[in-house]
Amino acid sequence: MNTRKYLLPAAVAGVLAMSLSACGGGGGGGTASSGGDAAANLDGRGPITYVQGKDNSNVVRPLVDKWNAAHPDQKVTFKEQSDQADQQHDDLVQNFQAKNVNYDVVDVDVIWTAEFAAKGWLQPLTDKMSIDTSKMLPATVKTATYNNTLFAAPQTSDGGILYYRKDLVPTPPKTWDEMMSMCSIAKQHGIDCYAGQFAKYEGLTVNAAEAINSAGGTIVGDDGKSTVTSASAKAGLNNLVTAYKNGNIPTQGVTYQEEQGRQSFEDGKLLFLRNWPYVYNLAKTDGSSKVKDTFGMAPLPGKSGPGASSLGGHNLAVSVYSAHKATAKDFLTFMTSEETEKFYATQGSLAPVLGSLYDDPALVQQLPYLPVLKTSISNAVPRPVTPFYPAVTKAIQDNAYAAIKGDKSVDQAMTDMDTAINSASQ
Repeated sequence: MNTRKYLLPAAVAGVLAMSLSACGGGGGGGTASSGGDAAANLDGRGPITYVQGKDNSNVVRPLVDKWNAAHPDQKVTFKEQSDQADQQHDDLVQNFQAKNVNYDVVDVDVIWTAEFAAKGWLQPLTDKMSIDTSKMLPATVKTATYNNTLFAAPQTSDGGILYYRKDLVPTPPKTWDEMMSMCSIAKQHGIDCYAGQFAKYEGLTVNAAEAINSAGGTIVGDDGKSTVTSASAKAGLNNLVTAYKNGNIPTQGVTYQEEQGRQSFEDGKLLFLRNWPYVYNLAKTDGSSKVKDTFGMAPLPGKSGPGASSLGGHNLAVSVYSAHKATAKDFLTFMTSEETEKFYATQGSLAPVLGSLYDDPALVQQLPYLPVLKTSISNAVPRPVTPFYPAVTKAIQDNAYAAIKGDKSVDQAMTDMDTAINSASQ
């Protein structure tokens, strides 16, 4: 996710299709590190296809044109998917299962890396396929790693941001309780207080995870087993349940994905919005935006300071079935270079993976939110890294949604979530 505008962003993934992506099956036949397809075509050069979600921010096409001008014998064709991440995911699964040689380089949400690597579909970036990750933020490299092997190149990162009306709240809240206490300001001005992504889709997993982690809880332990029945985890979910019950999260908030919340905020109908960095450019430049000069950005509020954002972003991976892997590797290097990373930031409000760019004075002057975003990413917690992610995220979504709506108590929701998460990995 995240999250980028042309993917709307990392967190937009819908309920992932378990029939296609749960454990077992797949066309890879074991992990990619076991040889076979992964050992073939390492020196292959020639035309390749790059597969990614809809390029709404016009980031991909200029880069592909630039590459093609410099590599006339190794041209890249851009295959544009839809703007719905669940559809993107299922398209990749279907083509990997079919061993489609025309899906050379693919863009994967950080939550898909472990699943695809475990099925043997991604080329290990080791030996002659290795890339330099030394200047990348460690958290981003971790999202591209499975079983201590790098399977993708971190391309963009993402962290949750609190957008707020600085004309109504000059100093942003540092804690959840402080933010909730400011909801009286929203009521005084006849607007809604707080919204995130609370519809039943991947965005709810992101928001529920942030609530749980920010309250000191966790979702799974190092052993992959559920930890959601802890007092801290329950307290985190209860913060969302209480806010919805008392109206601080508006009734329609449980229908919001990224775009509905952004539109409400830009329309001047919302005091606080949890969303991704892509909102910055749109809120500043949309002709219909009523807040272009009156909004600020801050880290997500936590229990006693900055909260724990869910780490978003996207990685670039090479298919084990590609016939031109040497070209594919060079394209990965090009798409993660410092110049390209700056372009992601300035053209699409996408979070770069190179740590130095967050302290670049010229870039910060152009994108003043970068220090806030660096704080967000530095405090970010990945969603559960597991090959069984589709089942795990469904467990989180189903039960968090039921609790927020009041259909289940927090205790019951967490008990059911615990059972479903542990069943997913058995």
